[in-house]
Amino acid sequence: MTAPVSPAETLRTALTSLLDGLPARQAGQAVERLIASYRGATPTHTPILRDRADVAAYAAYRMPATFEAVHAALEAFADAVPDWTPAGHTDVGGGTGAATWAVTATWDGERPVTVLDWAEPALSLGRDIATANPALRDARWQRVKIGSALTLDPTDLVTVSYVLNELTAPDRTALVDAAAAAAQAVVIVEPGTPDGYARVIEARDRLIAAGFQVAAPCPHSAACPIVPGEDWCHFSARVSRSSLHRQVKGGSLAYEDEKFSYVAAARFPVDPAPARVVRKPQIRKGQVLLDLCETEPGLRRTTVSKRHGALYKEARDANWGDAWPPPSDEPPRP
Repeated sequence: MTAPVSPAETLRTALTSLLDGLPARQAGQAVERLIASYRGATPTHTPILRDRADVAAYAAYRMPATFEAVHAALEAFADAVPDWTPAGHTDVGGGTGAATWAVTATWDGERPVTVLDWAEPALSLGRDIATANPALRDARWQRVKIGSALTLDPTDLVTVSYVLNELTAPDRTALVDAAAAAAQAVVIVEPGTPDGYARVIEARDRLIAAGFQVAAPCPHSAACPIVPGEDWCHFSARVSRSSLHRQVKGGSLAYEDEKFSYVAAARFPVDPAPARVVRKPQIRKGQVLLDLCETEPGLRRTTVSKRHGALYKEARDANWGDAWPPPSDEPPRP
């Protein structure tokens, strides 16, 4: 029996032909401008995606990375709410719909889906790509201005990924408040930069004030223990590199790592991880060093050695961003 094709594989296949007929130099220039826009700190007042060339470059270059980052955040959220499945999804500023694909990769089944964006070329191309995913065949793609005047219909899940950096501070506040008012669960993803983390923390604070509980990545809904300006909380998702990635960035690796910050919160009870690995584990001879954010708000480094038995193997297999300890294991001895 042939194994079912994953949404990630289907998406990669759907993206392969997007750059047909688009000169390589034009695609590369569009990508370089998009990188500067998405990683910058200056809000924009017009859509970043301006025309078909921009949209094709964005979808081919950025959509896989957005998918992997949002999927990682959603998987962490799903682990904290194992008995919950969204009955509806609204993706704010969704562009070509990467987050909608990530939702279908996290939860089986179909649900009403609405993608809101102010760039019609992005919505049009997203609609075309979505024909490859049966769970998105009835999705609504709606052009709206993302800002202080935005209102959202009630739904179970609202995602906001790589959007807050495009907005002014008042518009960011209005968007988070609108998401909190409309949804039972909100997942926000931003670039894994100090500025991106600051926007996530700002959104996290507003969600908590609105009555939400943090499900991931934090093991608690108290104040973040990271001192602003000294560090920032971010994670990493591995992304397969396309030919366009190699063209723009050079190098021969078949992958790159997308750094992202996120918060996932809900109005209903959640069961967050007792701790989360917030740095890449350091594997040394006979021991593994794990930097953890813990339920009692604080950061701590713990050492797992061979004397911890099976837990040592789990520590060697642990990834940056994982819950700790694994669900079936007891916490390591001091």
